[in-house]
Amino acid sequence: MAAGSQLTVYTSRKQKKGHQSAVAWILEAAQAQGAPGVTVLEGYEGLDTHGKLHAAHFFDLADEPAVVLIVADAPTIDALLVTLGTSGIELFYTRTAIEFGRIGG
Repeated sequence: MAAGSQLTVYTSRKQKKGHQSAVAWILEAAQAQGAPGVTVLEGYEGLDTHGKLHAAHFFDLADEPAVVLIVADAPTIDALLVTLGTSGIELFYTRTAIEFGRIGG
């Protein structure tokens, strides 16, 4: 069992980093840092840190809220936070200490 962190980054499908969605960019950044686990969850509605409602609509899913869950050891999460912090896009995140590993098979 390893000790590390779960980094949860909150964004939306509408948010961009250059020509790329913030979600795709965060996934690539986590992969480049060597994070062993990343999952994207999409929501129907959510409030951002400014109290603005983001919601998926029938004809437009662009404002759909998204959460990127990243699991890695502390140095990897530290490095990823530096990368995200210098990205030029505003992101809200939480970080939780966890233990992780593999079971079965």
